Amino acid sequence: MPNPASQDPTRPSRLELNAPSPLEMPPGAMRETGQRALEMLVQRLSHLRERRPWGAATRAELHARLHEPPPAGPADFGHLLEVLATDVLPHAGSVDHPRFMAFVGSAPTWPGILGELLACGYNVFQGTWLESAGPSTIELTVLDWFRTWVGYPAGAEGILLSGGSAANLTAMVVARQARFGAHDPRAVIYHCTETHSSAVRAARILGFADEQLRALPVDDDFRMRPVELDAAMAADAAAGRVPFLVVANGGATSTGAVDPLPALAEVCRTREAWLHVDAAYGGFALLTERGRVALRGIEAADSVTLDPHKWLYQPFEAGCLLVREGRRLADAFHIMPDYLQDTAVAAGELPEVNFADRGLQLSRGFRALKIWLSVKSFGAEAFRLAIDRTLDLAAHAEARIRARPELFELLSPAALGVVCFQRCFPAREEALNAALVRGLAESGTGMISSTRVRGRYALRLCILSHRTTAADVDAVLDWLGSADPAGS
Repeated sequence: MPNPASQDPTRPSRLELNAPSPLEMPPGAMRETGQRALEMLVQRLSHLRERRPWGAATRAELHARLHEPPPAGPADFGHLLEVLATDVLPHAGSVDHPRFMAFVGSAPTWPGILGELLACGYNVFQGTWLESAGPSTIELTVLDWFRTWVGYPAGAEGILLSGGSAANLTAMVVARQARFGAHDPRAVIYHCTETHSSAVRAARILGFADEQLRALPVDDDFRMRPVELDAAMAADAAAGRVPFLVVANGGATSTGAVDPLPALAEVCRTREAWLHVDAAYGGFALLTERGRVALRGIEAADSVTLDPHKWLYQPFEAGCLLVREGRRLADAFHIMPDYLQDTAVAAGELPEVNFADRGLQLSRGFRALKIWLSVKSFGAEAFRLAIDRTLDLAAHAEARIRARPELFELLSPAALGVVCFQRCFPAREEALNAALVRGLAESGTGMISSTRVRGRYALRLCILSHRTTAADVDAVLDWLGSADPAGS
C-alpha cells in the first residue's frame, strides 16, 4: 500500500517552483499595514481612560456579525482592522484600564508590548540552545533577577511559562518526580480553602484522586494553620499515606492573604514534604519593603510560582516557575530522542540550557524579551514605586470603607492590593450587592468582581494597575455607595 504522506513527483504543481510565495507581502505593504496596526495600539493606550473598562455582547450578537466560512480570496487589511476595532476588541474587558479592579488585572508597559511584537515577528523557537542562544541567555538573565528577588540561592533555576496554572502544574510534576519518580496512590497534597483552583486542577490532570487532596480550613486572617497542617499530615502518615506536597498562598486570590510561610516551611521540613508557594499575583510585591515583610519565608519554599503578566506589568502570557534545587527541573523533564540529538548541550561551569528540558513545551516562544525590555527601559525602582502606589491605594480604599460604617462593611482588610467589603442593606444583602457589581460594569464607571468571604457575598477590589489613581478608586467607591441597585 502506498504511503499517503508521500508525494507523486509527476503530479503537476499549480505554482512555478521558483515563484514568490503567495503568502509573502512586499516591504512597502508590510510597512504600511504595520504602521496602521501600531497606530491603532498607540491610539488605544493614549485614550484608554475614555474607554469603558468592560464591553459586553452576547454570543448570538457576535455570531451574527463575525461568523463566516473561510474566505477564498484576500481582503483589504484596513477593512480587517476596522472590523477588529468595531466588532471584536471593544467586546472584552480592558484589563489594563485604570478603573479595572476586577479579578487580577494586567496593565502592560509599552516596552513590554513592543517586546511581544518583536518576539512574535522574529518568530524565535526557544526550546533549545542550538536554535535560540541569544534569547535563552535573556531568559536566564530574567530568571536570575526573579531568583534574586525571591531570595533563592545560586543553584535555583526556573522557566517562563504561560501563567500560574502552567507553573503550578509544572511544580507538581517536579515535586512528584523528586519524591517518587512516578505516580504513587499513597501521596497526599495539602492546601487551604483559599487556594487557587489551578492547584486542584493540576492535581486532577496528574491523576491524583480527590481523596488524595486535603483542603484545610483557614484562620481568622484567611491563612493556612500550621498546627492543623501538621495534624493532618500525622494522621495521614499513621494511616499509611505519604504526606507529599503543600501548596501555600503567596497572596490568595480572593483576599490577598499570605500563608505563614516560615511555619509551613518548618512543618514541611519535619514531614519531608515539598513546599510550593503560589505567588502568581502577589509575588512581585517582593520588590517593595511591605511585600518583603508580607512574603517573609518564601525563600524557604521548594518552588515558587510568579506571574509577570500581573504585578510586573507585562502583556499576557507570562508566568514563571522557580525551583530551589534547580536540577530537579531537568530531572523531571529531560528527554533526548534521536531526532533532537543535534541539540544536546554539554555540561560545564556555565552550561548551555535547553528550556525544553525544564517544562512541558518543546515549541515555546521568546517570553523573556518583553520582561527584559520593560525592566531595562524603566529600571526596577520604577516597578517598585508602581507596586508601592497600588498598595497605598488599597489602604486608601480600606480607609474610605472603614470611615462609612453605615454604608459599607469591611469583610477583609487590604492585603497585597485586595480589599473585600459589602454595601450595607437591611435585606436582600447578596442580591443587591450582586446587582452593584453588574451595574458598575454596565455604567462604564469601573469594574470590580465578587467573591465569598466566610460564606458571605463580597465586593472585591483588586488594585494592581500602575495607571490607577486615588481619584479612580474614589469614583468606583462613590458609585457603589450611591447607586440604587433595587431600581436597576
